[in-house]
Amino acid sequence: MNIILLGPPGAGKGTQAQRLVAERGMVQLSTGDMLRAAVKAGTPVGLKAKAVMEAGELVSDEIVSGIIGEALDQLSANTGVIFDGYPRTAAQAESLDTLLAERNRQLDHVIELEVDEDALVDRITGRFTCASCGEGYHDRYKLPKAAGICDKCGSSDFKRRPDDNEETVRTRMAEYRAKTAPILPIYEARGIVSRVDGMADIGEVSQAIGSILDS
Repeated sequence: MNIILLGPPGAGKGTQAQRLVAERGMVQLSTGDMLRAAVKAGTPVGLKAKAVMEAGELVSDEIVSGIIGEALDQLSANTGVIFDGYPRTAAQAESLDTLLAERNRQLDHVIELEVDEDALVDRITGRFTCASCGEGYHDRYKLPKAAGICDKCGSSDFKRRPDDNEETVRTRMAEYRAKTAPILPIYEARGIVSRVDGMADIGEVSQAIGSILDS
């Protein structure tokens, strides 16, 4: 089964993708990670990407598609794939159709995690982590049991991501809407788009995604 997981930053895509990988043996293809890996491995497409990035230019659709193709070729035919961060444009959606068809695959579902913008801002701006062990906390929903002491490792050193502020979160939301606006109608016309409440409990979101995949 091949799916696209959509949702703005902070909607929980990464968490849900990891669960699908663990529970269903699917593979998450994240374009950013794959680009870095291809450059590091020195694959033919990776070398092209490296030259473009070193020149300070944006990596073309052709290169991104090439990297996706290389990754698909390394998987067995019955391994399910989660596309993360791709496609982002109508041209990339067309390329993905070609890449899948050439490998006797098809796109089965496009699942969007829907979020309430104000609630997402609250969710993201309140989060912080233990600098020692990485345990996650939140100003309102999950404070350490003893003030200033990590429940997991006992450290008193905490950190926040510098971009976890309201202005940045709202900018990322606007960017997400602008990027998905061109591709959603393509998949809606095929009747393969499903929406899940991304603000629900993590387990409930997983259950909803599971129901879509099993339907």
